[in-house]
Amino acid sequence: MHESVALSMTAGDFDHSGLPAKVAALFGDEQRAALIALRRDLHQHPELAFAESRTSAVLEQALVMADPVSVQRVARTGLVARIRGRDRSAPVVAVRGDIDALPIQEATGLPFSSRNEGVMHACGHDVHAAWAIGAAYLLAARPATGDVLVVLQPAEEIGEGAAAVLQSGALDGVAAIFGAHVDRRFLVGQVVAQAGPLAAAADTFKITLTGRGAHGARPHESVDPVLGAALLIASLQGIVSRRVNPSVPAVLTVATMQAGSASNVIPEIATIGGTLRTIDPATRALLANEMRRVAHGIAVAHDLTAEVLIDLGPPPIVNPEQETAWARQAAAGLLGIDAVVPLGITNMAGEDFAYYMASIPGAFLRIGAREPGGEATPAHTPRFFAADGSLFIGAAVLAETARLASATLASA
Repeated sequence: MHESVALSMTAGDFDHSGLPAKVAALFGDEQRAALIALRRDLHQHPELAFAESRTSAVLEQALVMADPVSVQRVARTGLVARIRGRDRSAPVVAVRGDIDALPIQEATGLPFSSRNEGVMHACGHDVHAAWAIGAAYLLAARPATGDVLVVLQPAEEIGEGAAAVLQSGALDGVAAIFGAHVDRRFLVGQVVAQAGPLAAAADTFKITLTGRGAHGARPHESVDPVLGAALLIASLQGIVSRRVNPSVPAVLTVATMQAGSASNVIPEIATIGGTLRTIDPATRALLANEMRRVAHGIAVAHDLTAEVLIDLGPPPIVNPEQETAWARQAAAGLLGIDAVVPLGITNMAGEDFAYYMASIPGAFLRIGAREPGGEATPAHTPRFFAADGSLFIGAAVLAETARLASATLASA
């Protein structure tokens, strides 16, 4: 799969597979070439959260073609560009693209693979950033009723960028906001625009068990935190299976464990860490409370002390009916009603776009990013890439959603 894609890309063209002619026609040759070049440049030069200095500079330069009213630097490495609407008194809406990469070594074999060792756009944010620029081009060519803010947000992967943008005040007074994510489970030309849960709350935890160290040959002289940690890891698995209603989605994953440094030394401290994923507030609270109860219970039973730290990450995304209807109408109008498809799963991944939706009405979409015949490669892996056509679909759907929302809000 990667070989055939690479061959078409080295020819100086881009992969048109699955891109409807109606969407392709929205972009002039110069715009199309500029957006493909932008996406590939970003992919070759990925930067981690809050270190996207080059990325931000490249994106600011790319915005020139959209002739924005203003470009504001926010959240250290983010940008907010204002695109003129037909009526400056109409409500302002926003579209968002995230721009940071992941600490992953790329293995796609693409001719525009990452040049930054150990850093990769393994979640498609190179495409998200490029389609935000593409949406700006489309909105400049055919403006919405009111102004539209194009948000180029840093640090989504660590769950801090959206909150930082909000704290800057750049989105004060925005009436609606829209965003999207590439998804290789769906073909280019397919869009998920559905009301209800679309992403989970993403919390992290760290539990430290403290005991008494000893020589490995004399375990009776210790209070062994490693044994306590092993029992705790096994016991935590019972929270979801025995304390959460089976009809309610929930995930508790222990992902790290650190203890000791020598094979003949029982350490004093053992630490485990991981993630909690939930869709509703009650289950979110239940997991945290049960984790504390089980950890302290195991500690008491084995003469240890337990410290439980839970860091609340982004809340869940639950798309509302009205804002989702605008996005669904936009996607159907551009691609046909059959192109609007259901998610088909309960997505337990997190997305910090949820912070925007906690204070601004909005909706979040999934944009198909798999070329015909391609594999459904998962994100956050070394071989992930999004097909070129998804860039233009995302730009067109977000721009049209902004127009529909702006027009409806202005007439309300």
